[in-house]
Amino acid sequence: MAKSAQPTIRIGIGGWVFEPWRGVFYPEDLAQKRELEYASRQFTSIEINGTYYGSQKAESFAKWHDQTPEDFVFALKGPRFATNRRILAEAGDSIERFFGSGVLLLKDKLGPINWQFMPTKKFDSGDFEAFLKLLPRSVEGRTIRHAVEVRHDSFKTPDFVALARRHGVAIVTAADSHYPQIADVTAPFVYARIMGTVETEEKGYSDAALDRWSRQIRRWTSGDAPADGLETVAGRPADKTGRDVFLYVISGFKERNPAAAIALIDRVGGAS
Repeated sequence: MAKSAQPTIRIGIGGWVFEPWRGVFYPEDLAQKRELEYASRQFTSIEINGTYYGSQKAESFAKWHDQTPEDFVFALKGPRFATNRRILAEAGDSIERFFGSGVLLLKDKLGPINWQFMPTKKFDSGDFEAFLKLLPRSVEGRTIRHAVEVRHDSFKTPDFVALARRHGVAIVTAADSHYPQIADVTAPFVYARIMGTVETEEKGYSDAALDRWSRQIRRWTSGDAPADGLETVAGRPADKTGRDVFLYVISGFKERNPAAAIALIDRVGGAS
């Protein structure tokens, strides 16, 4: 997907099928088959998690494309068969199968791919770079954007940040969680997953926390360094360029995640 002249903000949730959302986020009388249609008109993006666990039918990608608004974007989890392996350099076949499974049927609605690693996966510079080299920059003429979500403290090193920057791959900012936080900007876009919603807040987060996140989103789009509270390893990149932002409200008290995402969209807008 081509980068627009002005940074774009995309905010959403992980998936759209979750029984406790029915009658709370989804209207009581909404048919389950229309949940994506409804959700995609409340958010500007959704992260698809099912692609992490196994291949989806090509017809599903085509259907998801047709059920969502023209300016909607999906982020996809890369398959675990590529990331949950001892030697990452051997992931080429899994990556190739993923991109041949029908994901391109999302057309312009195909957003970044999040390659998530297990908490036990440690940083090995040579092997990790071999993995990044396997990630295609384009497939059938369509630009592909990649993010990596690492969950072991060994990745909190300037060498890893430099490696991601060299390949133009975003490091997922895992916030409000027990996972290691690496908020360094390493790509032309930012990919954030915030995981701190709680049952006691109607919107998942307090108004103060939502305001803080909306300010941070604006800092990313303006090219400013992350604010206090977001931990960087190697500091800001040399250029002060605004970045597109993809932010998903994930985990935490999941019943509140749609409300938190909507509250953030109200504060900063959707696709801008």
